[in-house]
Amino acid sequence: MSKVAENLARLKATLPDRVKIVAVSKTMPVELISEVYAAGQRLFGENRVQELLAKSDYLPSDISWHQIGHLQTNKVKYIAPFISMIQSTDSYRLLQTIDREGAKAGRIIDCLLQIHIATEETKFGFSFQEIAEMVGDSEFSKLKNVNICGVMGMATFTDDRKLIQKEFGQLRSYFQMLKDDYFAGSPGFCELSMGMSGDYMIAVDEGSTIIRVGTLIFGER
Repeated sequence: MSKVAENLARLKATLPDRVKIVAVSKTMPVELISEVYAAGQRLFGENRVQELLAKSDYLPSDISWHQIGHLQTNKVKYIAPFISMIQSTDSYRLLQTIDREGAKAGRIIDCLLQIHIATEETKFGFSFQEIAEMVGDSEFSKLKNVNICGVMGMATFTDDRKLIQKEFGQLRSYFQMLKDDYFAGSPGFCELSMGMSGDYMIAVDEGSTIIRVGTLIFGER
């Protein structure tokens, strides 16, 4: 068994069945991604569209690619024909663009709403109030080529476990409020994507259904 296969197996052993792993393959070569694929992994996440496009042509077609980094509206058209999920939907304008490009590609694209929960101002994402206003807008109901599956967020990069726990707890609360108040009739609104290599266990304890892990699988970049 390869080193990355061992890492993946070790990670899976720490998780409940409800939690899915997105293997964050940014900066990793196709050969190493292929080793993780051979170990049974099918969900992979990339931050940059250009890198995703360069890799996808050389890897198996049954990989489910997740866009997890900030996405510019002018790049959506390149991934709309094949992307499995856009986790980093961080503005109404971007969501509208995904809807248009999904229609052109003849697809309904799964999306998560990225919510800003960290103390750092540099991280992208909606505020909860912005999402409430967006879903209450009459134009929102006209979006037919996006499927809102849940929310995503990133905690503050810190060693303060209590702060991380608080932020993940807040994201869980936002998810539940959105589900109860706006998506009660949408059984597909069920994903809570939070947790990375350094904080995934806190996220899992707070109810995460998707973790985005790179270093623990591929090793240090």
